[in-house]
Amino acid sequence: MFISEIQVRVRYAETDQMAYVYYGNYATYFEVARVEALRALGFSYKKIEESGVFLPVMNYAIDYLKPAYYDDLLTIKTTIRELPTARIRFEYETYNEQDVLINRATTTLVFIKQSTNRPCPAPEDFMNAISKYF
Repeated sequence: MFISEIQVRVRYAETDQMAYVYYGNYATYFEVARVEALRALGFSYKKIEESGVFLPVMNYAIDYLKPAYYDDLLTIKTTIRELPTARIRFEYETYNEQDVLINRATTTLVFIKQSTNRPCPAPEDFMNAISKYF
């Protein structure tokens, strides 16, 4: 199992009229968390794309438990529980500064070979990097 954590500070523009983080902004926060998790493994979206593989999101689901507010410092824990195949699933937990869980989410991405626009196995060098966590 691979686990990564990042922190994101809520900006004013990301809140709604009720002073809550607007629900759609969490997808962006999770993208940042996902990119940084890959970076912690020694990869970047750019490196994966340069190898001829894209990673589009196939599924996104979230459960909102409590709101986040302007200027909150959020900690997003990203977990990969299973070795990727042609798909990779990321799980997220977001905590506020009081260490209260405010939401849980998942995204499933698919490795797509650029030349065929079809699913393909995760790149071998990526698998070599992540395998040591399983």
